[in-house]
Amino acid sequence: MKREDDRQLWDLLGQARPTEVSPFFARNVVRAIRQRPQRFESLRRLFSPRKIIPATALAAAVIAAMLVMHRPASFHPTDRMPDVVAAIDPQDYDVVADLDELVAADENNPWDDDTQTL
Repeated sequence: MKREDDRQLWDLLGQARPTEVSPFFARNVVRAIRQRPQRFESLRRLFSPRKIIPATALAAAVIAAMLVMHRPASFHPTDRMPDVVAAIDPQDYDVVADLDELVAADENNPWDDDTQTL
């Protein structure tokens, strides 16, 4: 930018007090950079054994408590409901046999063939 482009800006900049840099500026900047934690230093501190061991113990205790509190229903083969076929009374066998004959007769019905051609 040339001085002629913006005269007011350059006049304002000319009135500003010049700043002086400390002779130890570079040393102070380098010290601040060195004191800053490294990239993974925060993760290293987070996953230190001093914090991981109690956290793991707490997680194991919570999981153990959940397993103790959660009791699934016990499964006994004698407790389950009988199958439908086993629940049929001996008197109903004649009815089931008649139903089987009726279904077989219905499949061989000649009238069904005629209705399909309509």
